[in-house]
Amino acid sequence: MEVSFRKEIANLKLGAGSTFRGEGILAVTKALLQSGVGYVGGYQGAPVSHLLDVLLQSEDILTELGIHLQTCTNEAAAAALLAASINYPVRGAVTWKSIVGTNVAADALSNLASAGVIGGALIVVGEDYGEGASVIQERTHAFALKSSVWLLDPRPDLPTIVRMVEKGFELSEATNTPVILELRIRACHVYGSFDAKDNVAAKVSTNARLAAPATFDYAKLSHPPVTFNQEIDKITRRRPLAEQFILDHNLNDLLGPADGDIGIIVQGGLFNVLNDRLAHAGLSDIYGNTKVPTLILNVTNPLSSRQITDFCAGKKAVLVVEEGAPDFLEQAIGQILRKADLQTKLHGKDCLPMAGEYTPLVMADGLAKFFKASAQTANPAAIVSSPVLPEASTQKRLGEGQGGGAVAASDQLARAADLLTAWLTEHKTRVAQVAAALKTPLPARPPTFCTGCPERPVFSAMKILRQETGAVHVAADIGCHAFGTFAPFSQGNSILGYGMSLASAAAVSSVQQKRPVSIMGDGGFWHNGLLSGVASAAFNKDDGVLIIMNNGYSSATGTQDLPSSRPNDEGRGKGIEIERSLRALGLGWIRRVRTYGVGDVKRLLEAALTSKEKGLKVIIADGECQLARQRRVRPAMASAVAAGKRVVRQRFWIDPEVCTGDRSCIRLSGCPSLTVKPSEDPLRTDPIAHVNSDCVGCGLCGEIAHAAQLCPSFARIDIIQNPGPIDRWKHATSRALMRLFGVERAPKQTTAESVGAAL
Repeated sequence: MEVSFRKEIANLKLGAGSTFRGEGILAVTKALLQSGVGYVGGYQGAPVSHLLDVLLQSEDILTELGIHLQTCTNEAAAAALLAASINYPVRGAVTWKSIVGTNVAADALSNLASAGVIGGALIVVGEDYGEGASVIQERTHAFALKSSVWLLDPRPDLPTIVRMVEKGFELSEATNTPVILELRIRACHVYGSFDAKDNVAAKVSTNARLAAPATFDYAKLSHPPVTFNQEIDKITRRRPLAEQFILDHNLNDLLGPADGDIGIIVQGGLFNVLNDRLAHAGLSDIYGNTKVPTLILNVTNPLSSRQITDFCAGKKAVLVVEEGAPDFLEQAIGQILRKADLQTKLHGKDCLPMAGEYTPLVMADGLAKFFKASAQTANPAAIVSSPVLPEASTQKRLGEGQGGGAVAASDQLARAADLLTAWLTEHKTRVAQVAAALKTPLPARPPTFCTGCPERPVFSAMKILRQETGAVHVAADIGCHAFGTFAPFSQGNSILGYGMSLASAAAVSSVQQKRPVSIMGDGGFWHNGLLSGVASAAFNKDDGVLIIMNNGYSSATGTQDLPSSRPNDEGRGKGIEIERSLRALGLGWIRRVRTYGVGDVKRLLEAALTSKEKGLKVIIADGECQLARQRRVRPAMASAVAAGKRVVRQRFWIDPEVCTGDRSCIRLSGCPSLTVKPSEDPLRTDPIAHVNSDCVGCGLCGEIAHAAQLCPSFARIDIIQNPGPIDRWKHATSRALMRLFGVERAPKQTTAESVGAAL
């Protein structure tokens, strides 16, 4: 897994009177337990991968509370899990990565939203939007609007996140509607504390099962003709109930003075960035005591029309801070103001960009534009006056007092704009100074395979083969293997979704002479690829090549178990054979290969591309995820060394006298442990290849040198700890022979211990 939370999980048992400290995801887990949830499940995906990890690692706590835990094979299965809340008064929560996960879950989620729920249904999604994202740049907001699902976007502090989880269940039950809680990347990893409560056992759970199933009620099915009434119910009953619930329970935060000429309406997840820049402009502090009236939308769908009009009434201008496109909130707020006949000038995407993450730089620029425009039309008298006192819990979070009195006039807004502009200018100047000092732009540093990754050799073999036979269409896929699209491999003509590579190549073979190659991980295979790709290809008799990276885990999201993962004490893998599943679908051309054997992979791939046999040809490339392997092997080695047992570690080395500086090995592998260093030969000025201390001994560099017929400069070194008598005799004999033939180098380069230290 990405992180082990074994120590932190003990805090999930904390009760009333204790203070919980930890990350955002841990706070969500604790809030679920405090809310009396009856079942949980989901599918891993950043930035909420470790929510499922924490749930799995705390299974003993869940069992004690009678909470059912379901590891789902994809997001659609997770959404369908919430069907338990349609007929039964049991709370359920599921999680996945958005927006891609929400797209996969759309069918089940739309049907769930139509039928409605009686038990609270909460979906925790990782809103993977912005510079740190790993997926397409879309927002969950569109789906929430389309299906009339309520959307929570909590302010990134732990008390607010916990409160939104608890209130999310209540909102769901009060309005019979599923609720989505979106957590941005930084909210998932924000660290803080909150006052814990006792964990609550659900009234209906594995420990308290119902004696009989629910009475049949066709009205609870998402099927015509009742779907027509369900759609009307969403608008005429559920939505008004939700708007009233938002007001009654103060789900949105009102900060700052009660009135003034200007105001800001901001998505909850963006408040920390907004407040940081307001503080820099002298209009707030680190505790959120803003001097500008600010409405924080912890609930972005639905909007309470009454709350919006009350906030905007009497103000000359309001800035809507909404990240991403389309400008759903700005349009909705504009419509609310128009219907209320309020003449408040609405700013938003005229000051801030339509697309992209609102970083501090972007936020500062937008605020400066808004303040400059507002300063020209503002009342020269006080812009803000009396304070708004938040509820007790909010006041405790933010610190006593919210400011008040005449704190900002038109000249103060102008000064705030000047401060932000000066900060932006200073930043641009520093960037320019760095660029001038470097005299060249910094090279891009795209993500890459881990050192020793078993998938890298496959792309090395593909690159070597491409140089010999020419390019073929490569359908890439979501997962670690997507890094094959970056240099030095640069292979992949499309990415259409997780496990969708083979399906995306279905029509390619009909428009070109060469067979397309599809790349799929074992995670993608079980997620969507088996049905959408393999079964479809078998049914349609598609002619192509599929490479399945069988590394044993869902590695890209933190090495979670898959159906084909090996069974172990802590995992949920069942060891289901991929090959047997393929043969059950009628496929005959199936080959297995060890990924680190570059030459074997190359020959097998060439055979698949040139075979006269029609139909899908599958290569299962076996190689355990190196991260998982190192987590398993290193502790075992350390224990063996401590026990005095003989342990052998392998590392690779490049002979500086043989290396010519061609560096083809680097261009064909891209391994992070392969780098360059100055040549030891004064007659050769070009840098030579070098293996640094990150090497894990996978052997890829040597395999490539052999498969591509490169220089023989690579050598394997066996580092022996707790050597035995035979090891010592071999070492002594070797040194003696080297002295005899005059080939021994300086002592610091001859002993296994010194070589090991250098590596």
